[in-house]
Amino acid sequence: MSDAPLYAVEAVRAVEARATVRLGDSALLMARAGQAAWQALLDRWPGARRILVACGPGNNGGDGYVLARHALESGRDVQVVRLSDHVPCGTLAVHAAEHYVAAGGSVVTWSGALPPSDIVVDAVFGIGFRGAPSDEAVALFTAIERAKLPVLALDVPSGVDADTGSVASTAIRADATIEFLLPKRGLVTGAALDHVGECLLADLGLTQTDIASNVPAAEWLRTASLSARLPRRSRESHKGRHGRVLCLGGDLGHGGAILMTAEAALRAGAGLVDVGTRAEHVTAMLSRRPEVMARRVDADDPDLRELLESADVVALGPGLGQEAWGKALFEASLASGKPLVLDADALNLLAAMPQALPAGCVLTPHPGEAARLLATDARALQHDRYGAANDLAQRYNAVVVLKGAGTVVASPRATSRVIGAGNPGMAVGGMGDVLTGVVASLHAQGLSAFDAASYGALLHAAAGDAAATVAGPIGLLPSDLMPELRRLRNVKEGA
Repeated sequence: MSDAPLYAVEAVRAVEARATVRLGDSALLMARAGQAAWQALLDRWPGARRILVACGPGNNGGDGYVLARHALESGRDVQVVRLSDHVPCGTLAVHAAEHYVAAGGSVVTWSGALPPSDIVVDAVFGIGFRGAPSDEAVALFTAIERAKLPVLALDVPSGVDADTGSVASTAIRADATIEFLLPKRGLVTGAALDHVGECLLADLGLTQTDIASNVPAAEWLRTASLSARLPRRSRESHKGRHGRVLCLGGDLGHGGAILMTAEAALRAGAGLVDVGTRAEHVTAMLSRRPEVMARRVDADDPDLRELLESADVVALGPGLGQEAWGKALFEASLASGKPLVLDADALNLLAAMPQALPAGCVLTPHPGEAARLLATDARALQHDRYGAANDLAQRYNAVVVLKGAGTVVASPRATSRVIGAGNPGMAVGGMGDVLTGVVASLHAQGLSAFDAASYGALLHAAAGDAAATVAGPIGLLPSDLMPELRRLRNVKEGA
């Protein structure tokens, strides 16, 4: 699949209003949504005979009533359950419920127990959900989870914020979610990823005219488009044309971090890679990876100035530490004016000593580091990953890669991007060091800071997915990504 635009809830509502006016029938979109959802259920669970539909009071519930009527008319055993205060409201939902009942359908109020079922359809809360569900809704969602039945969510799993990806303390975990009209940006990042399951899209007959005036809130990058975004090489290539990366870091006891950064930069295609580190690490680095040009550096060392002057991009932070040696390298790098890719302790030093950054810089924080940079806490930050990444990009006038499930890449001057790849096995020490090297490498090869960050993060995540196919994600090591980085970097467009 190619890259895809993602939309905010406000834009989805505007598109829905325009499409309704064009169609001249306010009920037509709901009819199409219910039909599409019923077809999705049939496609994935054709043997389901007993269908439970949990309906809310609004239009999401109305979609559920339409699905329930189709299931009933096909001969299935159907039951609609609703919460005590979820009597349909609004013309469309009321009519959908009436048509279901007129077809012979039954509606029961939630009483604490689920009837025997083969599948549950979640149509309780739609894109308007904010805050926390009621105690009664929590009890229903808990019962659904404990039943361990397949769940199809309509538009958004109930309890998930479709704008931010944040999730209420108790929310529906769906096996599949069928989105209507447009893909929502909140369903591809953060905690939402553990709730949406397989994402499907039913556009309900939208036209480009319906969508045209709405600017996407983000762009979803997926592995299939990677090869088209990476710089190609001519037959006359030589090492000097493909960028020189300087990797600085590796205080005592942390030499492996900066070595992984350097190797990743090479595997992602950099022509030359220097490493400035502690003297104690140089021999081991040259033994492990002789292709890197490793040497001892200190803050007042002429070698450091020489390395900085010759570099196209500096990868700064893995294993750097926050003591005098690390601080000196941090300050010298910022003073050089070179484009920087900052990770790990370079980010912690920046949080402690905020200052202007050179042009073309990329920050690659995990949520904890991002929280320190924004003087907040990680839990609050995770409630709105888009907002946090954009705040960081504006504050530091730099590109930001907010790592985590559904990595968000933000720029002060561009629409955010979300990485549609990666797996839980990548949550291990050293993965960020590899990412730093990949981003620095692509930046040195000529991609802009934003593109290097975006497609570097995609290449890194895709390599993690490929490596995880060998024996599963748990136990995956950062070094396992190295051959996959090379392979994916060489995939030809269209292959």
